[in-house]
Amino acid sequence: MNEIIFLAHRIPFPPDRGDRIRSFHILRHLARHRPVHLLGFVDHEEDRKAAKELLPMLASLHIEVRRKSQLRAGVEALMLGEPVSIAAFGSRRIMRMVDQLLAERPVDTIFAYSGQMAQFVPDDRAGRRFIMDFVDIDSEKFAAYGAAEKGVMGWIHRREARLLAAYEKDIGLWADINLFVSEAEAALFRQRAGLAANHVRALDNGIDTVRFDPAGFPRVDGAEPMIVFTGQMDYRPNADAVDYFARRTFPAIRAKHPATLFAIVGRDPTPAVQELARLKNVIVTGEVPDVRPWIAAAAVVVAPLDIARGVQNKVLEAMAMARPVVASPAAFEGIDATPGVHLMVANGYDMANAVSHLLASPAEGDAMGQVARAHMIERYGWDAQLAKLDMMMGFV
Repeated sequence: MNEIIFLAHRIPFPPDRGDRIRSFHILRHLARHRPVHLLGFVDHEEDRKAAKELLPMLASLHIEVRRKSQLRAGVEALMLGEPVSIAAFGSRRIMRMVDQLLAERPVDTIFAYSGQMAQFVPDDRAGRRFIMDFVDIDSEKFAAYGAAEKGVMGWIHRREARLLAAYEKDIGLWADINLFVSEAEAALFRQRAGLAANHVRALDNGIDTVRFDPAGFPRVDGAEPMIVFTGQMDYRPNADAVDYFARRTFPAIRAKHPATLFAIVGRDPTPAVQELARLKNVIVTGEVPDVRPWIAAAAVVVAPLDIARGVQNKVLEAMAMARPVVASPAAFEGIDATPGVHLMVANGYDMANAVSHLLASPAEGDAMGQVARAHMIERYGWDAQLAKLDMMMGFV
């Protein structure tokens, strides 16, 4: 039986953050059809231990703890003339492991998850299929940073955007199939790289509507209304979003609803995010055992991101939990849903007004949440989404 090499910039376990959720479900789907060799990185030693939970579904597993500092990666990138985000994931050991597997095992497909991992696909892959899941266009994110900043950091981000865009195009031309998390991202990449539709395809994220089911989390009557944001809180777009919301948007909401709380729920909050807990009625939880009780307790879930690529799992999760969502246009992009029916889409003071309206009309919010959950069940099940992979992988 032919086998698969799966390269992951972050080993997909536990599947408790956006990138690991998508890669976990793809990996599990592939492993149901073929033996899979998983190679990739973790951020901490404890992540290596957790990732061993994947062993029963795999043919082999190679994990490296990523220890290269950002400073070292930056110096290497400047010397080599390459993007910092590529240099940060360099590994001779993973390169050797890939070569060894290709020499010893009947591998017919290499699946790279996230652009950083394309560097481990050999120049001569001897006719083997190469599928590149970019997820989203990373260079666009750095371009947005570069446009918003001045000085050294602005220059660094503009350099990264330029080099990474060229790298993405080269990999896109080289891969057999390029995947993106939404048709909007796929269409933009087709235009940039000059590739045909069959060469660049959308593979939407799904949502586990059994796990994210509000039935197991009863609402608490009489509690103060709470606005909730969930996410990895050392990720800059998330940190910037909650800072703006807490300092600029939330005061306008509290002027109308003084008892309302704003809960920032997610691991590894930066010092700047932790500082927000000093603001009146703002809660910063840090890592929690389970985000679902927080989502279930929310009167409104917000996603006020100014910079967002791909599809925001936080939005899908809240909708699956039947909570009303107010998302920025950037956070909404790529989601197949109807504003005003399944969620509300607004920015800045319009977001404050939308949230205030839902706080004043909880029955309307609950009704919107129920419609949103029904839509998630119908449109976003993982099995339906990943069935699209079977033809690409030669399973059917």
